[in-house]
Amino acid sequence: MLELYDALLVLLGAVLFGVAVLPRFVADRAISLPMFFVGFGILAFGLPTGLPAPDPLEQGLLTERIAEFGVIVALMAVGLKLDRVPGLRAWASTWRLLGITMPLSIAAAALLGWWYVGLVVPAAVLLGACIAPTDPVLASEVQVEEPGEGDESQPMTDREGKGDEVRFALSSEAGLNDGFAFPFTNVAIAMALVGIAPGNWVGEWLLIDVGYRIVVGAVLGAVLGRIAAWIIFLTVPKTEIARSVQGLEALAGTLLIYGATEVAGGYGFIAVFVAAVAIRSYERSHEYNDALHELGELAEQAAMAVIMVFFGGAIAGGLLAPLTVEALVAAVAIVLVVRPAAGVVGLLGFDRDWAERGAIAFFGIRGIGSFYYLAHGLNEGAFADADLLWALVGAVVVISIVLHGVTATPVINRLPSSSG
Repeated sequence: MLELYDALLVLLGAVLFGVAVLPRFVADRAISLPMFFVGFGILAFGLPTGLPAPDPLEQGLLTERIAEFGVIVALMAVGLKLDRVPGLRAWASTWRLLGITMPLSIAAAALLGWWYVGLVVPAAVLLGACIAPTDPVLASEVQVEEPGEGDESQPMTDREGKGDEVRFALSSEAGLNDGFAFPFTNVAIAMALVGIAPGNWVGEWLLIDVGYRIVVGAVLGAVLGRIAAWIIFLTVPKTEIARSVQGLEALAGTLLIYGATEVAGGYGFIAVFVAAVAIRSYERSHEYNDALHELGELAEQAAMAVIMVFFGGAIAGGLLAPLTVEALVAAVAIVLVVRPAAGVVGLLGFDRDWAERGAIAFFGIRGIGSFYYLAHGLNEGAFADADLLWALVGAVVVISIVLHGVTATPVINRLPSSSG
C-alpha cells in the first residue's frame, strides 16, 4: 500500500508539473493539453508501474465525484471570463444552442444508440444525455480569453476575449448545458427504474426535474453569486496574508454555492455558472477579477489534467474493449455528423457568417461532463450494456479530444479576430 501511495504521489506530481510547464510548449500549436494527459495516463497505467488501472464501472461513485468536481470548477472558471451582459439578444447564440441544438443532438444520439447500436431505450436515452454537455476546457483555444481582453475602444459589455462570437457561444453553451443536460439524464434514470411508458414518470419529471430544479438552480446562483460578489469586492486586500490568498474566493464560492443548491434540491451546475456570471457582472473593471480568474483557471486546468490521466489509465485498463463496430461508427457519427448538423440547424438565421456558424456547430467538444452524467446515471439506475455505454462514450471523448484539439487553433486563427 505504501508503494502504491508513493507511486500515486509521483503520478500527481508529474501531472501538476505538466499543467505548469506544457502550456509553454504547445501555445499556438495544433495540439491540446488533454491529448498529452490522456497519452500520459495510458503509459503510466499501461506500463508495469504497479498502478492499478482505474475502472469507472467498478469505481462508479468515485468516478462520479471526481468528474463532478471537475465540472463545477470548470463552470466557475468559464463564468468568470464572460464579459457579455446576459440577455435574450446578447446571448442569442447560447439560447439557440441550448434550445435547439442540444435537444436535437440528444434525440439523434439516442436514436442512433437504439436503432443502430442496439441499446435498449433507457440506455439509448442515457447515451443521448451523456453526449449533451459540451466541454471547451478540453480545447481551451475555443474558450473566451481572460476577462476584459480585447479592443479597449469597445464597451466592456460588448466584448469578451477578442469579441469573438465563436468563443463566446461555445463557452456560454458549455457553461449552461452542463446543467440543462440533467433533466434528460433523469428521464433515462426514470425509464430504467419505472419503465419507458411516459405515464410512469412524465408528471414528476416536468414538475421537479424540469421546473423546480432548474428554477432553484438559477435563482440561488443569481442570489448567492450577488452576495458572494458583494463580499469579494467589499474591501481590497492590503496585508501580506490577505494578498497571499487572493482569488481563493473563486474555489470557495464554487463549493459553497454548488453544495447549498444541491441541498435545496436544485441543479448545482446551473447555480455555479450563474453565480460566476453574476460575480463577473458585479464589478467588471475591478482588478481583483484577475485574481479570481487566475485561481479559477489553475483549478480548472489541474482538475482537467488529473481526470484526463485517469481516463487514459481506464483506456489502458480496457475501457474501450467492449466497443463494437456499430458503436465505433456511432461514436464517429456523433462527433462528425450529429453535433455539426444539429448546430447548423440551431444557428439557421443567426446573424453571423457561415464560417463562424460552422465553427460553432463543429466544436461540440465532449469530455468531463459526459463522464459525470454517465457515471451518475449508472449509479442511480440499472442499465443494460453499461460496459458498452462506457466504451461508446469513451470513444466519443477520445475522438473529440484528438479531432477538436488538433483543429481548434488553426480554425480559430482563420476566423476574424472580432465579430462585434
